[in-house]
Amino acid sequence: MIIWAIIGMAVVTAVPRILPAFIVDYVHFPKWVDRWLNAIPYAALGALIFPGILSVKPEAPQIGVIAGMVGILLAWLNLNIIIVIIGAIASVFLMTF
Repeated sequence: MIIWAIIGMAVVTAVPRILPAFIVDYVHFPKWVDRWLNAIPYAALGALIFPGILSVKPEAPQIGVIAGMVGILLAWLNLNIIIVIIGAIASVFLMTF
């Protein structure tokens, strides 16, 4: 019985993930929908990063905020993503001393 539950959960999880990959070439959205859908990954990334910025050091949340601003500045300068990440981490490291 439990094997059927596992198979059922796998199917219910896989279908919504696989189905869009097959129909995306046949569906044409208006421009505003395309722009909105293209913004979703950035919104999800922001939702994942922002809480982490505020919880770097719970007793001093300004350290995370300043490190986030350093990361934004480095990204705005069009530096490589690795440089942006290392810069933000280094700023946290330097501010904790």
